Amino acid sequence: MTDNLSRILIAAALCAIGNVVHAQDADVNADRARANFARPVVLAADDVRAFAAPPAGFADAHAGTAQGKVEPFTYQSAVTGTRRAANVWLPPGYDKTRRYPVLYLLHGIGGNQDEWRGYVRANDVLDNLAAAGRIVPMIVVMPNGRALADDRSPPPDRVFTPENAAGFARFEHDLLESLIPAVDAAYPTLADSGHRALGGLSMGGGQALNFGLKHPQAFAWVAGFSPAPNTEDAAKLAAEAHQAGGGLKLLYLSCGNRDGLINVAQGVHRQLKAQGVAHVWNVDGYGHDRDSWAENLYHYAQLLFR
Repeated sequence: MTDNLSRILIAAALCAIGNVVHAQDADVNADRARANFARPVVLAADDVRAFAAPPAGFADAHAGTAQGKVEPFTYQSAVTGTRRAANVWLPPGYDKTRRYPVLYLLHGIGGNQDEWRGYVRANDVLDNLAAAGRIVPMIVVMPNGRALADDRSPPPDRVFTPENAAGFARFEHDLLESLIPAVDAAYPTLADSGHRALGGLSMGGGQALNFGLKHPQAFAWVAGFSPAPNTEDAAKLAAEAHQAGGGLKLLYLSCGNRDGLINVAQGVHRQLKAQGVAHVWNVDGYGHDRDSWAENLYHYAQLLFR
């Protein structure tokens, strides 16, 4: 199976994953998932771009552009009892004598710590923004959001199982209790909520909204890109965001207008509006794919820590 076809099937099946997470014995199959993903996209008047499209080449490596460093990072997990892996992007000119804010980026259900770097090319997006002086210098952590003892990306026929989905829910405690303390111990971070951001794509977008809005003491900047149906009840998330008040400095929500999962993000957006919670709502012209996620990283990163 090609990598492209694999990603299409994973995106298609995401429509059923909410049932897997919330009802472990749900009957999930590929035919049902494809049918769900193929539902018509219905757009409201405010389902539009909040930003102009980035310039051509914004996610490409360019000769002569100063590059940050992506390095492997491991930490001991109290959740899995194993050492777990992440990738860490350090900005160009990284200086151990100064302190940096930190952005955590979470991947999708079929991915791992390499998805943001390899598929989305997040490091190229960040390198170009840093070279243009358009982002605050920051450390970016790209972990494996599947908190299982065997956290390897499963084969396509094992992606949509209760065991795999449960690992994404368990990552909440791994992130807060193991990964963040390990990063703060290993790097010169600004270790408070005002200098810590969370974002994710697809399944990771749901994680980011679920964990970030539940724990405003840990994250003041939260983003969900194309959040999947693992996203918690929209009214609950909006209430948590409202309760956070001024402690939540930015809530960023996005999806493509050709994404069959847009109803998830639309539901959160509408509840946020109903409860009077300020947020960014960006609907781009893509499907459930890297073009959307790279663009929204480009926009989100520029808003952080200001």
